[in-house]
Amino acid sequence: MWDNPRALNWAASVLVAVAATLFAFAAIRALMTSSFFPVREVVVTGDLRNLSRFDLESAARARLSGNFFSMQPDNVKAAFERLAWVRSADVRRIWPSRLEVALEEHRPMARWGEDALVNSFGERFQATIDEVMPTLAGPSGTEGIVSERYVRFKSMLAPLGFRIRQIVLTPRYAWHVTLENGLAMELGRDMQRDAVDARLARFVETYGDTLGKIRRTHEYVDLRYPNGFALRVPGIDKETRKHEART
Repeated sequence: MWDNPRALNWAASVLVAVAATLFAFAAIRALMTSSFFPVREVVVTGDLRNLSRFDLESAARARLSGNFFSMQPDNVKAAFERLAWVRSADVRRIWPSRLEVALEEHRPMARWGEDALVNSFGERFQATIDEVMPTLAGPSGTEGIVSERYVRFKSMLAPLGFRIRQIVLTPRYAWHVTLENGLAMELGRDMQRDAVDARLARFVETYGDTLGKIRRTHEYVDLRYPNGFALRVPGIDKETRKHEART
């Protein structure tokens, strides 16, 4: 071997490659453990309305370990996204010592059941808020469906000046709506020839010529009829009467 130049060159190349690899590994390890590259600044951006400074500092401290090179952005991202009001977080390292965290907060649209909220994307999240808001409810996994219908029903009822207090989607997928004025509305299930939206549209269209002319408190209206609705009015002996809708 020692008198074989080709073999000697090959062996030398291998030794150089091994040495270079070891040197690179040692250099990377030194960078990862060095105290000369600390993260000195954490900048949090976003339209933040419900997150406190204490929340943000706690999340940053929870996962902000190591230096600029060894710090794991994904760990920091996960720490911020565990905060109740954070919908998403984006974390970037900015040389030489800065960490930028862009946060998107949940924007609550309504309450979900007794202990949760839904945001403007129809996503459920756990947080607390003192603001008076409509309440939505439905089977597990229907948050998006119920939220979408809430937006639609709200728009349809707006010409009458009615505001929604509660929407419930039952396990049989029937819709119940309660207005802020106390009127309970039974909309039933979506049918192939008579969708819930169509029933509510008929109600809105005929309200002025029917319920709008009755100067009493309206308690309950059943919209599940194909050409009209049934009304219950407190104080009237015959509680249920049917009004033919003009279609």
